[in-house]
Amino acid sequence: MTTPEKLLIERLAPAFARVAGTPADPTIRPSRHADFQCDGALALGRRLGRDAREIAAEVLRYAALDDLCSAAEISGPGFVNLTLAPTALGRSLAGIAADERLGVPRTDRPETIVVDYSGPNTAKEMHVGHLRSTIIGDAAVRVLEWQGHTVLRRNHLGDWGTPFGMLIEHLLDIGETEAAHELSVGDLTGFYQAARRAFDADEEFRVRSRERVVALQAGDPTTLRLWRVLVTESKKYFMAVYARLGVRLTADDFVGESRYNDRLAPLVAELAELGLLRESAGAQCVFPAGFVNRDGEPLPLIVRKSDGGFGYAATDLATLRHRLQDLAADRLLYVVGTPQSGHLEMVFTTGRDAGWHDATARDADRPSAPARIEHVEFGYVLGSDGKILRTRAGASIKLVDLLDEAVSRAAATIAEKNPDLDADARAAVARAVGIGAVKYADLSGDRRKDYRFDYDRMLSFDGNTAPYLQYAHARARSILRRAGAEAPRATGPLVIGEPAERALALRLLAFPDVIAEVGESLDFHRLALHLFELATTVTGFYENCPVLRSTGEIRHSRLILCDLTARTLARGLDLLGIEAPERM
Repeated sequence: MTTPEKLLIERLAPAFARVAGTPADPTIRPSRHADFQCDGALALGRRLGRDAREIAAEVLRYAALDDLCSAAEISGPGFVNLTLAPTALGRSLAGIAADERLGVPRTDRPETIVVDYSGPNTAKEMHVGHLRSTIIGDAAVRVLEWQGHTVLRRNHLGDWGTPFGMLIEHLLDIGETEAAHELSVGDLTGFYQAARRAFDADEEFRVRSRERVVALQAGDPTTLRLWRVLVTESKKYFMAVYARLGVRLTADDFVGESRYNDRLAPLVAELAELGLLRESAGAQCVFPAGFVNRDGEPLPLIVRKSDGGFGYAATDLATLRHRLQDLAADRLLYVVGTPQSGHLEMVFTTGRDAGWHDATARDADRPSAPARIEHVEFGYVLGSDGKILRTRAGASIKLVDLLDEAVSRAAATIAEKNPDLDADARAAVARAVGIGAVKYADLSGDRRKDYRFDYDRMLSFDGNTAPYLQYAHARARSILRRAGAEAPRATGPLVIGEPAERALALRLLAFPDVIAEVGESLDFHRLALHLFELATTVTGFYENCPVLRSTGEIRHSRLILCDLTARTLARGLDLLGIEAPERM
């Protein structure tokens, strides 16, 4: 389905081309003075050296707008204010009402997109520091999948390296059965801290731990079996957290550092052959151009350490190479905090220097543009004091504790607002509201910025919050139930007469363009803002346009507007990973 904005562009573009003699951009955008404003005459006037108002008048003479606009007026230095005709709005609304995708098309250029997100560490608790990557990454997956792309989820689990020596030795000291039990109940932090204490206090334990690392890297069968116990039990715990959080990560999406262990030596050989490696203090390093320290000296990316071991940069490079060449990805998204931007840019630059981004190198049978690699960065979660959110003792807050608190507070609010809900329904709504509030507080702001974690604000039923949007959805569903019209169907153009109906119609029709923009920018606060504006607009609609007390075509049209609003809110919230309860 074509949105009104695109229809206006289709009608105005030929007229602009006729005036310019060559194709010219009409430049359409929403306006406070009309439904839309066309700015194209100003740019064309500068290009042709003519008065923009004269160009605007000429464009309007050639443009076929009679069936689309009720008014097309020139204002200011050459703007064209465009007001859509009620019948045009009614036709467009009937079109999206009949479309299960609400007018959002599936992409005609599907890509293979890898989304790297969450990334916890084996035998370590998931804490608030994992929250943003998991929530933002899940939203990216949902939006891009719904657009029709092939999305490969990758949970880059920290499951290899030096710490596993002490973890395996601690496992042996307390007994394999006891260790498995301790990990299965989610006490990963206690297990890791106990291993760390033993390593710091006992020289004999330290020696055993170092020897165990060597055995692990050498592929010793017994050591690998014990390592798998740690990884398996940790994954079970992570999956329980993901289930509680309601994200789409599955057990099949864990692709840890260990997967690339056999690729590291060949990687070093390839970089050496390409002339990208240099020795520095006995280590093999890449020095990507443009990266320097405070003294202006080139910054190294350590690929192989002086002791022969591989640095984590080697694993990151092997991962990048695999995704570009073996998976033939068109777009890579690394959902990682802003502090890692320097390291990631060095890795990406090295990949470009090695030629891995090149389309031909990735897939000779499917020539295309070079792969796009993006750092989907985000800031910190702050406490009320403006500092990184921690417990009073200064430790990281466990993610499950944070989620449980949100659900508990939501349950108290739901019980007060709707005491008639039965216990099971109340628990389900509390979970949807509590988890949704945490997610929306993250996604409703610019992800690049830090944000303050505030239960009272995020769980409020007023303002730009998930509960406010969820209630708007439930209210629309309630009106439809009371009308006995769960799915009203449009048999012709909707009747759009009142200003509040027009305002709601324009919000509903803007949804496809918002999704297109968010799929490209991954600025999820733009989708959140659109849903919030839709919820506030439908409130004004209820106040000014009675639904159940109206009759005939007007009542039918207003019921369809309610249905479209509920469907759009539900779909938009789902793309953010948030449930939309039918009753609240």
